[in-house]
Amino acid sequence: MRHWVSGLAALALATNASAQETPSVLDEAVADTPPEASPEPHPGDAPTVFNADAYEWQDVEFGRQSFLMNRPSRALKLLEIHVTEVEPGANSHEPHRHAYEEVIVLQSGRVEVEINGVVEEIGPGSVMVFLSQDWHAIRNIGDEVAVYQVINVGWDGYNEE
Repeated sequence: MRHWVSGLAALALATNASAQETPSVLDEAVADTPPEASPEPHPGDAPTVFNADAYEWQDVEFGRQSFLMNRPSRALKLLEIHVTEVEPGANSHEPHRHAYEEVIVLQSGRVEVEINGVVEEIGPGSVMVFLSQDWHAIRNIGDEVAVYQVINVGWDGYNEE
């Protein structure tokens, strides 16, 4: 057992030494000097920081939403970002699907998420990923408002529902 542990320690030291000898692309990028100024914005560039104090909320049947972005980006046909609040016991929507990918981060509350007929209960900090054509729905099963951030991503060839 002692030789095996010593061998692992030697391997780790050798790997670490060789990694230090050959800088990676990431090491080089981190070492680069940042530019003196940011690049000039391009027409159509969207904001890249959304201050929560400035969200514009819209009341909806199940709670409220704030749409931060819903447009093409430099590389995507669709980049939609919104924050949703779902009242206790409410569904944000019935099971549905769409062509684009969707990522949701649950900030607070407890929800029941259904993906392609599989139901799971999750809490704060959990992440939901709905791939293209996944049937999905979210229901607030807690006794407080559930809050989550949504990022929808569509590529150049995606089709709207």
